[in-house]
Amino acid sequence: MNNQKAKIKSEAKKYIPKDWLCELRILYRLSMETFNDIKRTGIVNLVIITTMAAILTIFGAFFRSAMSISAFAHELGNVLEISVYLKSNTDPNIVKNRVSEFEHVESVKIIPKEQSWADLKREMKLPDLSNPLPDTLHVKVDKPENIDTVFANIKNLTSVEDMSYAQQLAKKIQTLNHVVNTITFLVIIIMGMLTVTIINNTIQLVIQSRKDEIEIMRLMGVSNWYIRFPLIMQGAFYGFSGAIVAFIPLHFVENGLIQMHQFFMVPTPIYAQTIVALTMFAMGIMFGAGGSFICIKKHLQV
Repeated sequence: MNNQKAKIKSEAKKYIPKDWLCELRILYRLSMETFNDIKRTGIVNLVIITTMAAILTIFGAFFRSAMSISAFAHELGNVLEISVYLKSNTDPNIVKNRVSEFEHVESVKIIPKEQSWADLKREMKLPDLSNPLPDTLHVKVDKPENIDTVFANIKNLTSVEDMSYAQQLAKKIQTLNHVVNTITFLVIIIMGMLTVTIINNTIQLVIQSRKDEIEIMRLMGVSNWYIRFPLIMQGAFYGFSGAIVAFIPLHFVENGLIQMHQFFMVPTPIYAQTIVALTMFAMGIMFGAGGSFICIKKHLQV
């Protein structure tokens, strides 16, 4: 029955001419209702915005740090190389071409045994011996997490005598990346729970203070969304304002991370500040509006 009514209402709306001036008046009225709700909340607004700013600052700091740590991990991964020692009487160029075909291999460099022996003799005093060293390939992998896969593929080649790489360093890089990403994910969950709880309590107070007014509007046949919209916008306002305030401490975090990148000569992630800013605004508004919507569904039967 309700579906049939909604369908009839939707069909009828098609034949009602649009009055854009009326639509603008409604939008203006909804904006004023939002402003009045915020005004009624009083000094509590400052507490909520400050709390939101603190939550978003923690999230932003972790998110921005995670981006920098990923950049450092990627840079360290780029210097990781697999040393492949070839069997005697093996053509290094053939093996190089074969290894280059493997997935995740970024580059392959041949180190002739004559060059390795000459370098070793320069570093150490050695007796006049025949060259015991093999031809070597230095294989670079695109990402640290793919090094084990590439290592296993190369190991299956019959022309390979032995292999080595900084396995412990590669594992530490992978662990660091995993830990940072996990912490950032947990921060997002905790941030969402705290934000929804704070907004939920605030909007509940607004609903209680406007209980009679809302009841009158409902009896007059006012649209449900006309009642809901200002409350949802109030939650979004808290998230937006909290994100703006959070930029103040995050500015110092950004400067510190940039100096660290410069000190270690590691490139700063591209558009890092812009990505963090947009994500903070999106998260603040989404959780703020979402908290309001949950509260409306729970405490306001419209």
